[in-house]
Amino acid sequence: MRTEAKQWIRYEKDVANRIATITFDRVDSLNATTAGMRQYYAELVFKANIDDEVKVLVIRGEGKHFGTGGDLPEQADFYKGDGEDISLLHEFGIDDPDVKYPPRDSFRFLHGMTDHYAKAAAGNRPLQEFKKVSIVETKGYCYGWHFYQAADADLVVSSDDTLFGHPSFRYVGWGPRLWTWIETIGLRKFSEMLFTGRPFTAEEMDKCNFINSVVPLEQLEEETKKYAMGCARTRPTDVVQIQKTFIELYKQHRGEYMGSMLTGLVEGLLPVVKNDRSTDVAFGAETFEKGVNNVVKDMDMEYPPEWRLQGSNRKKP
Repeated sequence: MRTEAKQWIRYEKDVANRIATITFDRVDSLNATTAGMRQYYAELVFKANIDDEVKVLVIRGEGKHFGTGGDLPEQADFYKGDGEDISLLHEFGIDDPDVKYPPRDSFRFLHGMTDHYAKAAAGNRPLQEFKKVSIVETKGYCYGWHFYQAADADLVVSSDDTLFGHPSFRYVGWGPRLWTWIETIGLRKFSEMLFTGRPFTAEEMDKCNFINSVVPLEQLEEETKKYAMGCARTRPTDVVQIQKTFIELYKQHRGEYMGSMLTGLVEGLLPVVKNDRSTDVAFGAETFEKGVNNVVKDMDMEYPPEWRLQGSNRKKP
């Protein structure tokens, strides 16, 4: 799957300025990431961390959107509630017929994967271990997995049309980076995002000090370049690594990695979550049989227009 993912992720390096760029280029799917893309992305971040020709790493998306998070159709079998055993080995990058995945009725079936999501190699939090300067450029949708990257980056440059959030707050209730979001957004405003499930605009996220710069979309590329060049001109990379080590120590003092593991544990308890109503949407619910995308879209229309996740739905009454 990592090999397949290489067609959707570009890695470029400006050696003269010591700036590398990762670009998600799966425009037809709004840059949604497959398991292979997340693993390959983590591999690229790791390589950039070691590469002496890289001091600044920019992460961006091709097209109108930074990205909508993980690829839901790829995970469709996982959402089904038929109780049949399925293998999630692809989430770990394991392609070995001699490896058997735990059965669906075991705790390890889900927790093995959610705990793996707390690791950098899974692609959810590699920027936390990145000892150079990371800059995320956001526009359009910055949802789910892409929201993780924005929260974990050192700097965020955003277009004024960006929407930030996580769809799973509505039909699951949490995501692997809850701890980091509380730290970066603040408890009060993040509680609003979590419990209402609504997306926040770039203006709102700027007020939360989540964003470093907000500009019109047509100025976004130039603004990101300005920040990248500015960071590339600061003290030597050794100094940056010392600075980042200090910041990482602070984050671990605040419990960043513990937060990931705790969320992995909580996510692993999904099978015992009881719905309040038969119409509630959750993992394993029969409503997912009509398609994950359709369920998410239908639920979106139950919210006030300005609280909807999908741009086209926000324009409907």
